[in-house]
Amino acid sequence: MSNKKFVGGFGVKLLVLAACFAASFSVKGQQAAEPTAADKTATPVAVSAPVAAAAADERYRIGPGDVLDIRILNRPTLSRDAVRVEGNGVIRMPLIDDEIQAACKTEGELAKEIAEKYTKFYRKPQVDVFIKEYHSRQVAVIGAVNEQSRFELQRRIRLLDLLTYAKGTSAKAGQTINIVHAPRVQGCQKPGDAADDAAFSSYRLSDTLQGDPRANPYIEAGDIITVPEANQVYVVGNVYTPLTIPLKEPITLSRGGVKQDSKKDKVRIVRQEPGAATSREIVVDLTAIEKKRADDVALMPNDIIDVPASGSKSFLRGLLGTVAPSVAQLPVRIVP
Repeated sequence: MSNKKFVGGFGVKLLVLAACFAASFSVKGQQAAEPTAADKTATPVAVSAPVAAAAADERYRIGPGDVLDIRILNRPTLSRDAVRVEGNGVIRMPLIDDEIQAACKTEGELAKEIAEKYTKFYRKPQVDVFIKEYHSRQVAVIGAVNEQSRFELQRRIRLLDLLTYAKGTSAKAGQTINIVHAPRVQGCQKPGDAADDAAFSSYRLSDTLQGDPRANPYIEAGDIITVPEANQVYVVGNVYTPLTIPLKEPITLSRGGVKQDSKKDKVRIVRQEPGAATSREIVVDLTAIEKKRADDVALMPNDIIDVPASGSKSFLRGLLGTVAPSVAQLPVRIVP
């Protein structure tokens, strides 16, 4: 998924939800989401290579909290029912000393890996893996949509399709749609990712609604999709109160208070236009601005202002570790 470098979200309160949200996988009283026209596709007569690749990419991938049934032909003592994938994405099987990475694999891929490990003991073992319970792929849609909800995904789904399950955007929706990405499970990272880092994506809402592939990514486990009502900037880090500031009028950096132990000479502005491939960081000396030795900086929509403290963690990890109101009260619906 592109555009995952510190882009604005629905608000600071929403950014800190990801850790709490990603952990709340087991929910009772779920109901199936209503199918939409986007889910009704015709079966092609012939499947080309690109279509086949796309279909393979849409297969459900196992995640933490999922429960698996694992069958090994003619080996009932090795077969296992209700194997829960651990939080770090692994499972254990009899006779195999090492943990087996299950997260991020399809049923077939995991079955193949287990079979390969058993070739040490048996000739051509036949293994089947079935997902018994889906718990890992919860996502949420909040903000200016007609029906805020959490969704438990039993297949891969794109952003625009998920919006249809939320009954579309409301009349109050602004010009952007943002995704807060939860930290990736160990073993699922893409090149350049770190297991404990969150990330953000931002797209032009009009591009997403038109189905532009660049603004219509696949949704990943733990994602929080937010539709802001208006352009905003966010002030986080070592401040008295994290701020979400609507840009109803021109605003400069010097607005707001910071704590005494802040590194005022290294205030960061992380800036990215919706749909842009990369973000850029602007390091500003707030002390110099306050003393009139430097010009104040005009803020732009979706700017994230990070006021660091001496020796503090990255502001992303700090936010994700903060106890905050979560989306846990939203109803859960199943996307089959």
